[in-house]
Amino acid sequence: MLSTLAAALLAWSNAADPASIGLASAATPAALIQTCGGKFAWEDPAPPIHIYGNVYYVGSCGISSLLLVSPAGHILIDGGTEKNAASVASNIERLGYRLHDIKYILNSHEHYDHTGGLKELQRLTGARVIALAISKPMLEAGHSFREDPQLELLKAFPAIHVDRAIKDGGTVRLGKLKLTAHSTPAHSPGSTSWTWMSCEQAKCVRIAYADSVTIPVDKDYRLADHPEHVAQFRQAMKTIAALPCDVLVTPHPDISNLFNRLAGEAPLIDTSACAAYGARGIRNLEAEIQKEQAAPTN
Repeated sequence: MLSTLAAALLAWSNAADPASIGLASAATPAALIQTCGGKFAWEDPAPPIHIYGNVYYVGSCGISSLLLVSPAGHILIDGGTEKNAASVASNIERLGYRLHDIKYILNSHEHYDHTGGLKELQRLTGARVIALAISKPMLEAGHSFREDPQLELLKAFPAIHVDRAIKDGGTVRLGKLKLTAHSTPAHSPGSTSWTWMSCEQAKCVRIAYADSVTIPVDKDYRLADHPEHVAQFRQAMKTIAALPCDVLVTPHPDISNLFNRLAGEAPLIDTSACAAYGARGIRNLEAEIQKEQAAPTN
């Protein structure tokens, strides 16, 4: 039996289905594979494609950007690099949606490959930017702080005005859309995973846009000196593993094999995907710890 929320979403989507607008213009999975097969560069252009229900992929071959559409307006998650902004905007318009109908812009984490395009997209759409409170100072400064293990590996990005700061577990609502923010401070201090429900025909699924679970460190950062971050990372992986998750999407599409799953080469719906993704993050952490321990000390 459908939950009350799922039933309401299903009735709403059947009554007024803006998701169908983009279907005629979305690329086929085969065309996407042909364009992006073997390409993972952040700025390799990709055609827009339908993921599920009211969710479209509008990013590049190597960086995800998601468009959630509704009668009340639309939500964009992530904007790629600064150069990606134009292709993200073009993909949205190619699907038949108006940029000014985007009401909110959300973010996975404050690194230039996901935030670089947000300022321009904010300008093009007039949308309000919503982020976790911990991310707000970094987004508005245009760079990460020393708490980020990757600080010296990162480029600056155009500073973004954050219109609303929310807490872990906070929600973003737009009409019948409801997205929940989950603080998962592993890949960066402000790492945010987003979950929501989308319906298609008679089936509603829980979609998780789970943030990255890699843990690169720069030359001046040692995990051994930051046990609190290691503990945060482990807790973040538990959070990701427990997300409401039927369909997993990640900020880098190849990490969750998204394109091949859309092409039917692997299941798109997999209720174990987030648990496996969290376990993968723990393996990444343990590998980095072992690498650090094996490195010669000065």
